[in-house]
Amino acid sequence: MARFFIMGANIADGAVRLTGANAAHAKVLRLRVGDRIIVCDGDRTDHHCTIRRISPEEVEAEVLESVPSPAEPRLHCTILAGLPKQGERSDYIVQKCTECGAAEIVFFRSHRCVATPDAQGMEKKLLRWQRIAEEAAKQSGRGVIPSLRAVPDFVSALDAAAKTELPLFLYETGTRTPLRDVLEPRASSVRSAAILTGPEGGFEAYEADMAAKIGFPLCSIGPRILRCETAPVAALTALLYAAGEL
Repeated sequence: MARFFIMGANIADGAVRLTGANAAHAKVLRLRVGDRIIVCDGDRTDHHCTIRRISPEEVEAEVLESVPSPAEPRLHCTILAGLPKQGERSDYIVQKCTECGAAEIVFFRSHRCVATPDAQGMEKKLLRWQRIAEEAAKQSGRGVIPSLRAVPDFVSALDAAAKTELPLFLYETGTRTPLRDVLEPRASSVRSAAILTGPEGGFEAYEADMAAKIGFPLCSIGPRILRCETAPVAALTALLYAAGEL
């Protein structure tokens, strides 16, 4: 069933209105009067609808029922990823973490980051990531499109992670705790978590020391070193599994 995301203002009096890109997409899908669709308000609610009118500029549908989105995990997880050099790697992080159930995806610059986009370049990246997240949310049946943003540096990423109940720092060397051992006693009881992963080349030792000094567990995700685009997806999957969300 086709899925659309719209603002709440376009849902009123038992009807929804698809306009702009959504209306154009409905026509690409060759939807007709009487077809069923799901309209998401971006706030964890799915509106099951039947199309009742199609005009050149708009598609109108009747709301049959409104239910909580079954695809949204209880756990609010923020992914904080060191900005990769190669654009396709950041695209992969956005797409796959959206599919898996991340609530927020944040990119940051750390010591080993090579990519240095200016403000205009970062704005273009954010627009592309938002499109990727929306398409992934539709494909995977999400009721929310994860928020996408970038913070300027590693300290800002630590600050964002520290606001959650369970911040996890993935580190590829040195003394670490297996991720499983950190998750098993806590994942099922917390409401928010964050996963920090590095860019190509990982984190510098002093960055790991900073995280450890403010109480972040330095976690190992196993004996294999994962690529920067693989680590967030693997850790998110492990977290949601431990939380009973898979």
